[in-house]
Amino acid sequence: MHAPVIGVLALQGAFAKHMEMLHALSIQAKEVRTPQDLQECDGLIIPGGESTTISKQMRYIHLEEPIREFAKKKPLFGTCAGLILMASEVDTGEITPFHLLDISVQRNAYGRQIESFEAEVDIFLGRPKQTFPAIFIRAPLIKSCGKQVEILSSFNHTPILVQQGRHLGATFHPELSHQTMIHRYFFKLVKDAASAKD
Repeated sequence: MHAPVIGVLALQGAFAKHMEMLHALSIQAKEVRTPQDLQECDGLIIPGGESTTISKQMRYIHLEEPIREFAKKKPLFGTCAGLILMASEVDTGEITPFHLLDISVQRNAYGRQIESFEAEVDIFLGRPKQTFPAIFIRAPLIKSCGKQVEILSSFNHTPILVQQGRHLGATFHPELSHQTMIHRYFFKLVKDAASAKD
């Protein structure tokens, strides 16, 4: 089996920090800007940024349908705006989400960029639990989760890191931390999916 390649959607937002994190872990990574780029990947990260802008750009370059097909077999990881795009329900009609995570999301629920903050949170990526410095920047709020959604971390009794099947979503920005555990966990999801396919 070839070494898995993780793509990072590189249309807008914090994609460079995800690339840096993956390279620091010696994981093969590729910036994704076209359907052809996506075909070379085994997993995809949709980064933070402006969810409406990212959605419009995906539509413009005809990436929406390829991502939907990709997600049927391969893992996606959405952070902040990426999580919004993976949700089932969003508090705006400007976005047609991918319905990959059975969650309802409110955008910018934690306030403006000036109100960004960091909080130590407990994360359950297997046992024992670990602490993680979660950085929230204009972060969305997960208002509700379906029964198939596993909550891996919460803040103030609200889910902030969730998983459904092979897909992962975070309301915060793990790529801005020096802790690599979440990216390593996503890489494991990608490897497991690639092994199952083979």
